Amino acid sequence: MATSTPNPIVLIHGLWMTSRSWEHWKERYESRGHHVIAPAWPGMEAEVEALRADPSPLTKLDFKKVADSYETTIRGLDSAPIIIGHSIGGSVTQVLLDRGLGAAGVGIASATVKGVYDLPLSTIRSSRPVLGNPLNRDKSTGLDKKQFHYAFGNTMSREESDAIWDRYAVPAANRVLFDVALANFSRNAPTKVDFQKPDRAPYLAIGFEEDHVVPAKAVRHNAEKYKSGTVAFTSFPGRPHFPGAPGWEEVADYALEWATEHASARAGAAAAAEQGTPA
Repeated sequence: MATSTPNPIVLIHGLWMTSRSWEHWKERYESRGHHVIAPAWPGMEAEVEALRADPSPLTKLDFKKVADSYETTIRGLDSAPIIIGHSIGGSVTQVLLDRGLGAAGVGIASATVKGVYDLPLSTIRSSRPVLGNPLNRDKSTGLDKKQFHYAFGNTMSREESDAIWDRYAVPAANRVLFDVALANFSRNAPTKVDFQKPDRAPYLAIGFEEDHVVPAKAVRHNAEKYKSGTVAFTSFPGRPHFPGAPGWEEVADYALEWATEHASARAGAAAAAEQGTPA
């Protein structure tokens, strides 16, 4: 019989952001009885302002280090969590599910994994400050407020977007972005997953229709790559890449409801199988 105790939730932030970007989601989920943790990428535990002043910790990161750090955190929990990742945090979520972790996973405007070939013009433009120069790989590169408005806040006024930049934006860990962008050119890319894996936890891919960084079409194509397990896709109109843009509550609630429902069903099926009874 499935437990009635709410699953813990692990929130994974994306590039050009810190765990602060989840502050409202975290509070909302905690109000619903969940234990919520939003760990920073390793080395990014400092506040936004400190990372802007000294972004050197970002130059030491790559995708594998980030994913391994979250795996360690999740394996230390008392029960399997719901894993929710935004942007590159969504790619990390998919990799963690592939490693057998989590009760359910949700990718919010998730960056793609190896095997997905979408490269929209808006993605190229959004990523150009980093990927436009191969010598940037071992550096950290920020977005100015104009670039941030295009990439993260394009459905909002410039004033609203600038306020979000002030609160949340940090330079990128460039090597992490290169790992994602060049995955299809590497046999052993750190973003590689097994699309045929039969026992993966349920995964929901959420796209944002006005997203310039990871357009909803790319998110959908990524979801369609999976050939086994429970994988779903949905999109929200009128939304940019930033997960805390106005109306975020609708997205947060949908993600939680889907994940808890499917995590509970999976736990019930597993319990029934152990007892040798129909689920």
